[in-house]
Amino acid sequence: MVKKRLLPSKRERRRYLAFEIVSKSSGINSFKAIANAILIKAGSLKGLKLLSEKWNSKLQRGIIRINNKYVNDLRSALDSINKINDKEVKIKSVGISGILNKAERKYLIKI
Repeated sequence: MVKKRLLPSKRERRRYLAFEIVSKSSGINSFKAIANAILIKAGSLKGLKLLSEKWNSKLQRGIIRINNKYVNDLRSALDSINKINDKEVKIKSVGISGILNKAERKYLIKI
């Protein structure tokens, strides 16, 4: 039996949110610590996926995949994170894109 593909109107619409970690002390190198902090605050949002291969430790930037309906909820959850590994941090939303490659080019590559 051949599976039929979903119609484009029925597919999940994804957005890729680029974020940056701003800290007065040295940067945070552990992606797991960042992922845990984000998942604790925004874990119930549908379609949330942290892309570990899209983490740039030099720039302290990364990309999160989220459903288009929950982008504003994710932004407010990121704003509410104050500490990671007992370090004072601020997670800033850098930008949003509908295409992963475009988000990488615009927000992860140092110009």
